[in-house]
Amino acid sequence: MTPTLPAITRSRSVGPLTDRLVAGLSLALFAAAAIAAGILQLLGHPVHAGAAPLFAHWLPHAGPGTPLAIAVAALVCGYGPAVAARLPWRRLLAVCYLTAVAWTLSLALVDGWQRGVAGRLTTRPEYLTEVPGVTSVPAMLRGFTARILDHQPDSWTTHVAGHPPGALLVFVGLDRAGLSGGAWAGLLCIAVGGLTAVAVPATVRLLDREESARAAAPFVALFPGAVWIGVSADGLFAGVTATGIALLAYGVVRRSPPAAAAAGLLLACGAYLSYGLVLMAAIASAVVLAAPAPRRTAWWAAAGTVAVAVTFTVTGFDWLTGYHLVIRRYYQGLAAHRPYLYWVWADLAVLVVSAGPAAAVILRRAAVRAGLRRAGRGVWLLPLAAAAAVLAADLSGYSKAEVERIWLPFAVWFLAGAALLPGHRRRRWLIGQAAVALVVNHIVLTVW
Repeated sequence: MTPTLPAITRSRSVGPLTDRLVAGLSLALFAAAAIAAGILQLLGHPVHAGAAPLFAHWLPHAGPGTPLAIAVAALVCGYGPAVAARLPWRRLLAVCYLTAVAWTLSLALVDGWQRGVAGRLTTRPEYLTEVPGVTSVPAMLRGFTARILDHQPDSWTTHVAGHPPGALLVFVGLDRAGLSGGAWAGLLCIAVGGLTAVAVPATVRLLDREESARAAAPFVALFPGAVWIGVSADGLFAGVTATGIALLAYGVVRRSPPAAAAAGLLLACGAYLSYGLVLMAAIASAVVLAAPAPRRTAWWAAAGTVAVAVTFTVTGFDWLTGYHLVIRRYYQGLAAHRPYLYWVWADLAVLVVSAGPAAAVILRRAAVRAGLRRAGRGVWLLPLAAAAAVLAADLSGYSKAEVERIWLPFAVWFLAGAALLPGHRRRRWLIGQAAVALVVNHIVLTVW
């Protein structure tokens, strides 16, 4: 048996070595995107992103959230895996949610309360600037598409025009409830965005083993994309759609029609928050495929989806009309000047920051697991489905730049496969995830 020992040793070392190579290549891709953007700028062909491939400004800084963010990262990296392995399940989900909220809020506060939370959704052509003008919701819905195109006196501001009316309705509803202003809007995005830290582990537990879900918990709680969850409505979108996916998993696995119908409602609402979120269908399909139980309950999810679509259509907003007009509006703005041949690969480099370098390693291992057709499909199907959604969005050409926030609803699902990482190395990958978020948040000033 002695001659076989070197082969065994090599087989055990090849995986971690390949992981490091994949992570290194992903970081190199990000560096290449940054260098290429600088070269194109010097050549007179700007890519129109201040800190390309990130949509931000180069500005090393610290703030009141810096000590808190470092403390949260240190605690999760130091104790997260052990706590996730031992804590009772429901208590673990509560801790994951509170940790995610603390992590997101602390990262936002690196820019200060006003710049990082209260003023972020008010200082740009965002949703809140249009809220005072919505005096009648039915009238707004009926006339929404007529105001999408630019260069007319009553055209919507950039983000309102670029999304279905569901996004604007959220902030109108918040205002009608007496919670007006940027502070409440920012806190809502953080609170709802934090639901991803509950939804992802819950989904993995339903589709796979509890151990796999516990492995994913600290990674999702310390999600690098939290840099943008706390300062953009896309964080809210991620929380809504992730909850919809978790309910779908519960519905099809536990054969619960109410849960499946609620999942359909939330996922359909996601499509009326952002046009691109129709691509969540890839992740929803992965849930249905991975479910070990009969899948007839999934039809209830379809019924919930239809109910939302019918409601919006009857009240005056046609999704397809809005989508086609948004494509025209897209090329009336900065997107017309952003080179596709740069962004089609630079966008993928941005995932190194928003999903973290561990995402590339998880994706590689998921692809290997899929090729071997091993059991536990939920662990490898979800990251692969997220990759499919991202690839479709990328190739479409309608996600040129700013994908660090736009792809948040997809990026968080890469970490569903954290159990694929070797157990004794997960803490190292967790440290790498936290380090990326902390470094980026302190050397650039995010715009959205």
